Formats: sequence, structure tokens, C-alpha cells
Amino acid sequence: MVHGHNSGRRSSGAGRPPRIGIMGGTFDPVHHGHLVAASEVAHLFELDEVVFVPTGQPWQKDPDKVTPPEDRYLMTVIATAENPQFRVDRIEIDRDGPTYTIDTLRELRSSYGPSVELFFITGADALGAILGWHNADELFELAHFVGCNRPGHRLSDTGLPEGKVSLVEVPALAISSTECRERVRKGEPIWYLVPDGIVRYINKTGLYRDS
Repeated sequence: MVHGHNSGRRSSGAGRPPRIGIMGGTFDPVHHGHLVAASEVAHLFELDEVVFVPTGQPWQKDPDKVTPPEDRYLMTVIATAENPQFRVDRIEIDRDGPTYTIDTLRELRSSYGPSVELFFITGADALGAILGWHNADELFELAHFVGCNRPGHRLSDTGLPEGKVSLVEVPALAISSTECRERVRKGEPIWYLVPDGIVRYINKTGLYRDS
């Protein structure tokens, strides 16, 4: 179900420009909510591809509390490997210093060229804070923003620019990375909250267990 000013849908056809989804997130760990959200948005907005971009050093989070980028990148690769429509980009992980969405969108816009339509997919909570982001006005020029939220979760979209933002309800977003980390720490199972390969990766590396 899509809410908002503009669902972004239009009839697809040979004549339309390519549409690329950019799925930004810490992915610590990536879980089924992220994958369902990407799949749902790809369907609703007729995207040709969804590129997952794990954050390098998220500027709004304590770096000591975020799992090393290489682990988060590898987990995202494992989780998306079977879907030919998904791929993972190291753009933020390989960039030095704090990660800003604006830098990523500028870089992707320049590499894809002006004709490609970009859709930046993020959690509704992050979208709610977006007006405080670095260069917020330019963000909306570079991409259409899609905020994914769990059913029944209301986001007041006051102040978000007209026609630049859509909200999509994603049932699987009841899953959270924070809860997954906490379950691992307490020795509780995370099967079926995350892809099987992620369970194995966490078991093998010992991530999220108390050091």
C-alpha cells in the first residue's frame, strides 16, 4: 500500500528511462524486512534494479557500536545473492570519513548519468529525520525518496517536499536489526528473521556475542 504525495508509478515501456533503487542502511545485520522492502518498492515503482549501499561510517551513530563495514558488506552480499535484481555497492564502505547520503547520491547520479531515475529507499524513521540531513534540499533534486514503514506506523510528512516522497507499508518491517543483535547476544534464535546465510555467517564469526 502506497501513501503520500505521488506513488511514482507510471506505465513502463521501452521508451522510459531506467529506474534504479538505492537501498541505504547500516545492515547490522541485514534482515528479511530489508529484503521484502526492496522487493516491494521494486515492484511498486517498476525498478530495473535495487542497489544496496551499506553505510561506511554512519555520521549519526557511534562508530564503536557499529559492526565493521566489511562484515556488514559481506552479510549484505550473502543476503542479496540469489535475487538477480539486487546488487551491493561498496561506494560508502570504500569512502573515507563519515558517510553522508548526499555524497553517495551525487556520486551515483554522476555514474548513472542524468537520464536514469533514482529512488532512495529508507526506513520511515530515517525519512522523518531527513529534513535535518546534510543538504536536504539537494537530496530531493537527486532522487525520489521512498520511506518504508511497518503497518499502522504513522509518519507525519509535514515539511516533506510535494511529489518527492512516497510512503510504503512493508509488513516484514516489524523485524529490526537491533532486536536481531540482542537475540544473538542472549543466545536466542534468529532463524527466519534473517536469511539462512546470515545465521551461518554470524555463528561462524561470533558477531554480536558479548566479547
